[in-house]
Amino acid sequence: MDIDFTGKVALVTGAANGIGRATALAFAKSGAKVVVVDRDRAGGEATAGIIRQQGGEAMFVAADVTKSADVQAYVKAALDAYGSIDCFFNNAGIEGKLTHTAEYDEAMFDQVIAVNVKGVFLGLRHVLPEMLRQKSGAVVNTASVAGLVATPGMPAYVASKHAVIGLTKTAAGEVARDGVRVNAVCPGPVDTRMIHSLEQQINPADPASVARRYQAAMPTGRYTTPDEIANMVLFLCSDLASNVTGGQFVVDGGRTATGGSVNQAVED
Repeated sequence: MDIDFTGKVALVTGAANGIGRATALAFAKSGAKVVVVDRDRAGGEATAGIIRQQGGEAMFVAADVTKSADVQAYVKAALDAYGSIDCFFNNAGIEGKLTHTAEYDEAMFDQVIAVNVKGVFLGLRHVLPEMLRQKSGAVVNTASVAGLVATPGMPAYVASKHAVIGLTKTAAGEVARDGVRVNAVCPGPVDTRMIHSLEQQINPADPASVARRYQAAMPTGRYTTPDEIANMVLFLCSDLASNVTGGQFVVDGGRTATGGSVNQAVED
């Protein structure tokens, strides 16, 4: 069954590359007008440009998701341009550094929490009022399997993604009677810059060996693709998921089902 977002407006943060870009393109291919948000101006403009080249409609808004004024500005830009926000992929996030908790840098911890938790909160804080006024809307927050299981060496990232799931559940319960749904997608390792950064941190001399080891540990034998995450996000934003809210949807090739964490980076 095709998912049709014709006449809808989708706002995607962290859309300059990776999962965000793949999801922005998928929304556009399904008929949505897309608001591309990222602090990476060149990457964000490129995403919007690809959508327009493919015959879709998109605009780019540069924003730092940790700043309330920037978040309010991207919401206003979306409403000024298109009149509504029907789908919100609250996706921007960073991985931080691989270091045991006993040695983790405080400034890096603060940075990860600011982007991954405060950025998600601010998105909810300023988008949900518009959806409540509309009496409709669907939000998908990007959590992670790191929000469900431990990952040694990633205390800030794991804490942040557990927090995203908590925010998702809380917001979902608050707005469900008003026609607004809030869910979380929980990717495992995805073939994007983030996992390759982690591979490089683990073994700078031979990151490819880390990739081979991690993919061999997946029941499917490979990383998830950004398009596969995009497919889940579009489903959750569609009418096919009309009574789905407050959930966490794992897309990880069976890794957590078989007892694995996101990685065993510092332990390996």
